[in-house]
Amino acid sequence: MNAVAFPVRSPRRRSALAEPEPAQRVALVSGANRGLGLEVARQLAADGITVLLGARNALAGEKAARQLRREGGAVVAVALDVTSPADVRALASRIDREYGRLDILINNAGAYFDVDNEASSVDMDVVRQALETNLLGAWQLTEAMLPLMRRHGYGRIVNVSSGCGAIDSEGTSCPAYRVSKAALNSHTRMLATELSGSGILVNAVCPGWVATDMGGHGGRPVAEGAAGIVWAATLPSRPAIHGGFFRDRVRIDW
Repeated sequence: MNAVAFPVRSPRRRSALAEPEPAQRVALVSGANRGLGLEVARQLAADGITVLLGARNALAGEKAARQLRREGGAVVAVALDVTSPADVRALASRIDREYGRLDILINNAGAYFDVDNEASSVDMDVVRQALETNLLGAWQLTEAMLPLMRRHGYGRIVNVSSGCGAIDSEGTSCPAYRVSKAALNSHTRMLATELSGSGILVNAVCPGWVATDMGGHGGRPVAEGAAGIVWAATLPSRPAIHGGFFRDRVRIDW
């Protein structure tokens, strides 16, 4: 399939849907106390969006949020372990109570980049844990937050995926991670089909190999990887870019 590039941002205009201005939007970023998630939170906050910075460790989350507030962002640390149904339910209730809406959900929390494993010898516990975080965590968080988007007929859901989860991706390393991201891609497509026409746009984004704790040294600057995620999180309602898999705003194969 030929690669198609999309613009970073079309001129702002009101659509038939109630598209909120950046200063009115509320975003939740999971796994955001460091690395890619932190940079996504930084870029969203710089755009004037209120950012809920999700972190499993409350102290680490508050430290990261405080850093972004010093930079001028409206950032609030929230406790969130995406594998905990109790955490997810409690956060959904808190957002409903304190904000009454959620406009952007970035399913960024990810783990188990098992680079030294192969499909024939991987520890099944690692596979289960990768699926629990990378697939089921994103799935249950999305399910809990959708009512807050449906209420206003507006939403942007971005699943942070990986090109190594593409069906035709070659390679034998990272089997647990690859399978979990392939499953996340499948969920993205199903959800996008279900939500077509709802005002809620759903896409998957591969940030590329970025220099983070998980990605290791040698990758691209984290700001470059985050930019494509922020683009998908702030898409205008028209034209509706929906149900795709992107890297650097260019559609790639599933």
